[in-house]
Amino acid sequence: MLGDTAIAVHPNDDRYKHLIETGAKAKHPFLDRLLPIIADNYVDPAFGAGAVKITPAHDPNDFAIGQRHNLEFINILTDDGYLNHNAGPFKGQKRFDVRYAVVDKLTELRLFVKKEDNAMKVPLCNKSKDVIEPLQKPQWWMKMKELSKPAIQVVKDGEIKIRPETSERVYYHWMENINDWCLSRQLWWGHQIPAYSVKIEGGDNDSSDNELWVTGRTSEEAIKKAEDKFKGKKFTLKRDEDVLDTWFSSGLWPFSTLGWPKETTDLKELFPTSVLETGWDILPFWVARMIFLSLKLTGKIPFKEVYCHSLIRDSEGRKMSKSLGNVVDPIDIMTGISLQELKDKLRIGNLDPKELKTAEKYQNTAFPQGIPECGADALRMALCGYTTGGGDISFDVSVIHGYRKFCNKIYQATKYVLGRLGEFTPSSTIQKTGKETLPERWILHKLATASKEINEHLTARDFSLATQVGYKYFLNNLCDVFIENSKAILEDGSAEQKEGTKQTLYTALEGGLLLLHPFMPFLTEELFQRIPRRQDDKTPSITVANFPEFATLEAFHDQGAEKEYELLVNISKGLRSLTAEYAIKDSAQIFIHPLDDTTHAILQAPTSRPSILSLSGKAISSLTLLAPSDPSPTGSAVYTVGTSATVYLEVKGRIGIDKEIAEAKD
Repeated sequence: MLGDTAIAVHPNDDRYKHLIETGAKAKHPFLDRLLPIIADNYVDPAFGAGAVKITPAHDPNDFAIGQRHNLEFINILTDDGYLNHNAGPFKGQKRFDVRYAVVDKLTELRLFVKKEDNAMKVPLCNKSKDVIEPLQKPQWWMKMKELSKPAIQVVKDGEIKIRPETSERVYYHWMENINDWCLSRQLWWGHQIPAYSVKIEGGDNDSSDNELWVTGRTSEEAIKKAEDKFKGKKFTLKRDEDVLDTWFSSGLWPFSTLGWPKETTDLKELFPTSVLETGWDILPFWVARMIFLSLKLTGKIPFKEVYCHSLIRDSEGRKMSKSLGNVVDPIDIMTGISLQELKDKLRIGNLDPKELKTAEKYQNTAFPQGIPECGADALRMALCGYTTGGGDISFDVSVIHGYRKFCNKIYQATKYVLGRLGEFTPSSTIQKTGKETLPERWILHKLATASKEINEHLTARDFSLATQVGYKYFLNNLCDVFIENSKAILEDGSAEQKEGTKQTLYTALEGGLLLLHPFMPFLTEELFQRIPRRQDDKTPSITVANFPEFATLEAFHDQGAEKEYELLVNISKGLRSLTAEYAIKDSAQIFIHPLDDTTHAILQAPTSRPSILSLSGKAISSLTLLAPSDPSPTGSAVYTVGTSATVYLEVKGRIGIDKEIAEAKD
């Protein structure tokens, strides 16, 4: 209370309205100081007497009230925790001793009414556990209004693109409502502030007087400025011991690392940079400051694009924190770790018993079986798949392990293709021959489409969608459909069909590995080294191989093939559904009834029948293609394939018809 400069009450508190209206003041019990009684909405009229003493220099909330009401800020503490001259009769006493001395003095003056316990949060130093006392100290500040204007404009003009748009809005909001920046920090590490206090011989040398300071890149430059400013006077210089805010030092990074302020070759050739990738949470602290510092100090933007990635949370949506024990080491995901080993790592840390208990509880819930080995590629693919930009990621190890299984699928698919290629030489170039079968035309069309979409998504920084395209092409199109379809052709097709299928298998596999490489670099590199090379292709690594582009694959774009082959795929799905529904595992008799001549012609193509059989599973022993005008078969289960065809599974004599009819009625 020795630093109090006002008493605050709520403006609607009838008990004190007359004091506000008359401008009343209270006399400090120990000091020759009058305390104005002010009205502020911060006060809770139902708490205590509804009147709060205000100490602007030693409390964050009171500081804000003091600014609103233009109160006096009186510091009562020395740097070593003793009371200074502003404390009157208590000067020189220790801060904790004074708390008791004040109560004793109030009691002596018969001003002490009563003592009550009041729950409150006391700030403690993390290392020493000592009580922290808020204390005003002179600081160096940077005026921000004029610096923020050009930084806003370069984004509005499109010179710098911030992705996603949500992050761009955050940037505008922060820059348009920016406050002056406190640059100085009382730490022992960092860039020391290049400001020098001028101590004039015979002067009072008040360090809070801004006129008694000079700045300079070197001490020699500072001395020269002081000599010019204080001509004919004797002085000494003392450099400020404070250091710059870490974010100020970090804000110089784009150009200081290239040699600035010297005009180096690197600075001329490599600045500004292209893309900055960072978390959205430090957009105001780092990115914005790099932009306005770069514009001010170099006259150039620091980079052309900012991509803000997502932040990883734990499976419960909480920020990962050492004190919560929910930080997951990426290496543990890659190599796997047991639950007991996770707990052992916790105990090595510096968590107190309460934090340790909380952390172990989380681990028991999140990783009851530990973390399975997932590998680096599965982790990278999962994180890219999660990255929608600007949001938060709730970490789920099961998703990453799912991509681990996808890695195995890629390996097995490549192994199968290499096994079926045999003594094989891929064509020298990727080009359409005109002899491709419908399944080949379809998978090559899917490759062309995937290359178009994945490049569009990468350009737009839609990494989640890009991974989905690569995943869908390799798993759903190549593995689940074309590789299955190729088995029948490689077994029973003509020599020409077999060669064509091998060439297409190779092209489809090569393209799939290339599409996945940005997200799964290690596995795709390993498999790329095992597949044969095209003639004159000396590419040493998939890392430097040409990424699939739609422009080079446009000849494969074939929407007609997509429509026709999707018919075969959908028929196969229908047949699988029927045989599964009626539990028929072998000797299935199938009829396909096209509903128009176009569909009939597609189904009569040489590769249609083997394609349907290879995609429908091993249960089918007989497949009959009907004409559009033929009557529908009886005693069969029915599956309709859009408006194009109907498929029938003969069930007469194989299931209880009466039972099926009764179930259908129910």
